Amino acid sequence: MGKALDGIVVLDLTQYEAGPSCTEMLAWLGADVIKIEPPGGEPGRRALSERPDTDAWFFLLLNANKRSVTLDLKSPRGRALFERMLGRADVLVENFGPGAIERLGFGWDTLRRINPRLVAASVKGFGGGPYADYKSFEWIAQAMGGAMSLTGEPDGPPLRAEAGLGDTGAGLHCAIGILAALVQRQTTGEGQRVEVAQQDAVLNLVRIHLREHYVTGRPVPRRGNRSPGAGPSNLYRCRPFGPNDYVFIHVATLEMWRTLTRILGRPELGDDPRFADRQGRADHAAELDPLVEAWTEKRTKQEAMEMLAGAGIPCGAVLDSGEVLSDPSLIARGMVVSLEHPTRGRFAMPGNPVHLSASPTAVTRAPLLGEHNAQVFGAWLGCDADELERLRKDGVI
Repeated sequence: MGKALDGIVVLDLTQYEAGPSCTEMLAWLGADVIKIEPPGGEPGRRALSERPDTDAWFFLLLNANKRSVTLDLKSPRGRALFERMLGRADVLVENFGPGAIERLGFGWDTLRRINPRLVAASVKGFGGGPYADYKSFEWIAQAMGGAMSLTGEPDGPPLRAEAGLGDTGAGLHCAIGILAALVQRQTTGEGQRVEVAQQDAVLNLVRIHLREHYVTGRPVPRRGNRSPGAGPSNLYRCRPFGPNDYVFIHVATLEMWRTLTRILGRPELGDDPRFADRQGRADHAAELDPLVEAWTEKRTKQEAMEMLAGAGIPCGAVLDSGEVLSDPSLIARGMVVSLEHPTRGRFAMPGNPVHLSASPTAVTRAPLLGEHNAQVFGAWLGCDADELERLRKDGVI
């Protein structure tokens, strides 16, 4: 069965998380993603590994389904080879620091001259504007995009979220832009630039939480795990009271509330006028939360979730990393897959969250450094064996 992006060739100059998350999604959707690394490898491949003899888990999780070649873009011969690749590619993705791609000699005007059909995508920290030259990482993007000010306890400092809002969030936004540009190219015959800034992506992800600002005219406060407009909505302790023995419960409607009161053994509260609407229950959270937790503390998080979810109440156990990777629902959906790696052995990793009925994803391991040099430079680009050997000996590949 064909893949959605069959025939699309993506040149991947990305590193760390923001860019690789974009190109990994394109690879999962069927594009031929050629990861171009310096001869020593991209920084995230080995620098973040706990073992010097193998690739980092960080790298393996972000580079599945890709091919890897090595190429020294700082050498004239390396740049000439890259130019040949650009002439045959559909997409280029990079997330270098500000101005780096231009200093290599591949700014937009040059790229458009080499290949007018090329879609050239960049993931940056801030994009244009007064912060254009500032560097960014995940936590910077969360701070500048508004997420950090919303995260934490009411009387505590802003907190970062471990989820990759700035990195993977920007990468997936960039993938959306690339797909749109490829669709438009079918009409115009021409490529275009795609730019996504981490700050912009984080702001987009938190935009609904700005609604209170419009009402009050004041900065939106932190509330910990409680919802400002629904209740009970919080994290509740469960047996055996380990660090992740919690269940999150979110009661959004009166019907859910009445069902919960019956489960708690307090059905009279279902008709209490104080709790008849969402805001009323949210306003009485300090009174209702102990009632809920008195019930959850008698059960494990799985028991609580099964009873409440089975009754139609939205809730979820707090799964730790091991529980996520062994969760039967995620495994059954193909969201957690088992892969074999030459040096890491067999391991479980998250797969593609996008499910296409006519284009299912078969997840393959991340490539070894330069694993596909012969395939790409030889079979695809047309270099003969002698040329490949000279390029290797001279450190170009």
